[in-house]
Amino acid sequence: MKKRRVFALLLAVTMAAGALAGCGGGDSTASTDGAASGSEGGSSEGGSAESGEVIELTFFSADANQDDPWTDPVALAITEATGVKLKTDRPVGGNDESEAVALMIAEEKYPDIIFAKGSAGSLIDAGVMMDMTDLIEEYGPNIKKLYGDEFEKLKQSADDPAIYQLSAYAVGGEKFKHCGTAQMQWDALKANDYKLPDTLEEFEKMIKDYLAANPTTEDGLDRIGITLSASDWHWLITVGNPAGFIADGAPDNGQWIVNENNEGIYKFRSDKEREYFRWMCRMYNEGILDPEFATQTHEDYIAKLASGRVVAIFDSDWDYLDAEKVLKADGKLGATYAGIPLTMDADTKCASLMYQGLTTGTGVGITTSCKDPVAAIKFLDFLCSDEGQVLNKWGIEGVNYFLDDDGHRYRTEEEIKESQENQDYAKNTGVGFHNYPFPTYGDGILDPTGSTYTTTSKQAVIDEYNEEEKAAVEAWGVELLVDMFPQADEFETPDYSPLWAYAMPIEFTEIVDKLDEISWSALIKCITGTEADFDANYDEMIAELEATGLNEAEQMMTEVIAEKVAVVQ
Repeated sequence: MKKRRVFALLLAVTMAAGALAGCGGGDSTASTDGAASGSEGGSSEGGSAESGEVIELTFFSADANQDDPWTDPVALAITEATGVKLKTDRPVGGNDESEAVALMIAEEKYPDIIFAKGSAGSLIDAGVMMDMTDLIEEYGPNIKKLYGDEFEKLKQSADDPAIYQLSAYAVGGEKFKHCGTAQMQWDALKANDYKLPDTLEEFEKMIKDYLAANPTTEDGLDRIGITLSASDWHWLITVGNPAGFIADGAPDNGQWIVNENNEGIYKFRSDKEREYFRWMCRMYNEGILDPEFATQTHEDYIAKLASGRVVAIFDSDWDYLDAEKVLKADGKLGATYAGIPLTMDADTKCASLMYQGLTTGTGVGITTSCKDPVAAIKFLDFLCSDEGQVLNKWGIEGVNYFLDDDGHRYRTEEEIKESQENQDYAKNTGVGFHNYPFPTYGDGILDPTGSTYTTTSKQAVIDEYNEEEKAAVEAWGVELLVDMFPQADEFETPDYSPLWAYAMPIEFTEIVDKLDEISWSALIKCITGTEADFDANYDEMIAELEATGLNEAEQMMTEVIAEKVAVVQ
């Protein structure tokens, strides 16, 4: 969950208008009335592949940072099939989506399609997001097919059953690979005869033993036991998230854990997480945790990983992927990372493979300024179709993938290698580049041909293992690396979605943003302070959180959970 900022005051937004002008593509003066009837009328054609006409829809994406000119082969094929092309805008100048969305609301200028991420609630409150229910019913058979039994979860609440957003995350499927709750270099794991640690103490001993035996890399660089990325929003990923996963055995609910009574608890008040951070404080004072972890930039962090110096990290694979590509290209497979199901103690179960249900509240929607809602919903419906799913995930037949004698898709070894090692592969080919934040099937789900919708099938994962991974599964006597994790069927799927994704009321977001700001600096103080001062520092953090509205935020989250549960019960 990326960091969300509090909305700027209207005056500040107005002053910022020049910097972000042009962010929205809709005509606010003419669109509101027309869009309101879009699900009943509007253009039933839009651009069409049959007529050769192309309509350009503006799209704001809150969570994309690469240039997207809509000119890659997959994008062009989507346009050929739908008659729609996207003109994409994003937050600019280092700002996050909340500032851009605040400006849209102040100016009443919106794009046709929007992925507002954590600021979707502001747009819903402002009446900007279109209820897509009728559009889906008339023009969205593939949308309904993709969501299947979880379609009802797209509804905002039992009191407001509108569908304002589709989900930006996979529907169903299996996890054939996972980075776990912590990551350790394969070389360090091999040095422990592939025995996975059952506790933090065992994890610590493995790191210390490896550092003692291998103080420098073969390039002569001093090894680092553990490093984190904590100078910007990445603290949520490398500092905050692992605490819940490892200490409480919790699934990913952002800054929250949910107790047996479906009550939302801001997780840093957890006693077990306090002990996790006490351990982290000791690692810092003993020199195992990188002394630069709190001040280094994320680029510095990735560079350290790419150098092969860092023995262990607490991260998500999408975040350190670029570093691993460098290591693989340099032939340093032993310095890449094994995802492990680490928990604080042997009694806590790693929930990495747990299916939390459809992730809702964060996704793509159509605004009331959309120039052609029917064209927009048809575009989204195509992306949900078998053809659209295969195009987005596999690419172009005969170029990025081929069919075997049984009609099943496969990729060549050269294509797989290129996708793993070329940082610009997705951008250049379009393969996987337009998956997120649009609807998608999960891994392992079969299409009518018997092929998986995604390139990630059980056999594909096995076939793509490198030498280090093959050696590990042989040592463990398993087929998949994740066979060493607690399996999905050991967990119940909750009736609520991952909490970090929900579009929340403004008053809730304002409080939680303040709580997160306090926690960010306070947890770093707890880690970098002396062990003798740890409890006083942690108590000080809890007191400040409570004074800032912690109890109120927990109550609001509990009420939201109850509303979401009511939709499906």
